[in-house]
Amino acid sequence: DRNAFRKTTGLPLSTYFSAVKMVWLMDKVPAVKQAVNDGTCCFGTVDSWLIYNLTGGSANGGKHVSDVTNASRYLLMDLNTLEWDGEIAAKFGIPVSALPKIVSNSELYGKVAHGVLEGTPICGCIGDQQAATLGQKCRPGEAKNTYGTGLFLLLNTGESIVQSSHGLLTTISFKLGATETTQYALEGAVATGGSAVTWLRDGIGIIDNPEESEKHACSVESTGGVYFVPAFSGLLAPYWQEDARGVIIGLTQYSTKSHIVRATLESLCFQSRDVLDAMVEDYGKPMLTLRVDGGASANAFLLQFQSDILGIDIVRPVDVESTCRGAALAAGMHLGVWTKEQIFSAEIAESDTVFKPAMAEQERQEKYEKWKDAVRRSFDWSTTKQ
Repeated sequence: DRNAFRKTTGLPLSTYFSAVKMVWLMDKVPAVKQAVNDGTCCFGTVDSWLIYNLTGGSANGGKHVSDVTNASRYLLMDLNTLEWDGEIAAKFGIPVSALPKIVSNSELYGKVAHGVLEGTPICGCIGDQQAATLGQKCRPGEAKNTYGTGLFLLLNTGESIVQSSHGLLTTISFKLGATETTQYALEGAVATGGSAVTWLRDGIGIIDNPEESEKHACSVESTGGVYFVPAFSGLLAPYWQEDARGVIIGLTQYSTKSHIVRATLESLCFQSRDVLDAMVEDYGKPMLTLRVDGGASANAFLLQFQSDILGIDIVRPVDVESTCRGAALAAGMHLGVWTKEQIFSAEIAESDTVFKPAMAEQERQEKYEKWKDAVRRSFDWSTTKQ
């Protein structure tokens, strides 16, 4: 049962998550199996490895810890207690003693043990997308979308653990201190985002670089009825169709490469709406604003169409490196550089760019229904035989 552990961990059973990788290591690597039997094995994700080595490693008492956001990806952490679930760990054959101590995103984990930074406190650690959520200062009910090679959407659900009926992940948003309350989130990912634009260059050669996609999109009034579903490796939430494959539909003799480029950019926005609609349905409250970051967020056409197809404001900060900012905010809060109230008190800054919807509701719905029709036509295409 893929959902056997979902209520406890918020995650489906998948090779993507750490517990399954640990089982493979114990089965396939004799040295790991021996270390587990000897009680000397230390499992962890990259955050654990970095902190362990920075604080001294095996020679000098390195700290074996993992922050709650990274720990939530092990498929072993109870979202309610923020502790390892011994029963689930036992089912995987993983000793809890081999797992790192779970810590918050903002506390003193240790100090750098050697080198030019010796003595520097290490007091902020947070996963990539959660860091972007914090960097965007998302309060409960607010969401962010990172436009990278894929699309990564998180909705801060506050202190509520919201189970999804659409296959979204229930996870941690952040916990800014050992005694602070935990903020939870719904998370959805789209496999093919900016990589679809890259494919226009590398796959079919109709653009020379991704930056010119905006010029092509703006050179035509619409896609001319063309829709592109970039399901190169199937579709993730909320469709979960592994057998879906890419579809370009609606072509006529009047279609040009600019229509296809525009349809590609619009596909990122339609896919984002698919996930955000699922989030709103699970959360039970409307969304008024979407904060954005990532490389493709520099594309003004993309963000304007995103606002149009969602019918809400899109906010792009002047500095779109939200992940770095989030990690810095977590560390700085422990050091007293700023307080939680100061982090979340600021409204939209004057330097931020706000894209407001300009599309009529009827047109918005007609376009989205046409998109969903195109998505359905991409299903059941992949087969095991070529």
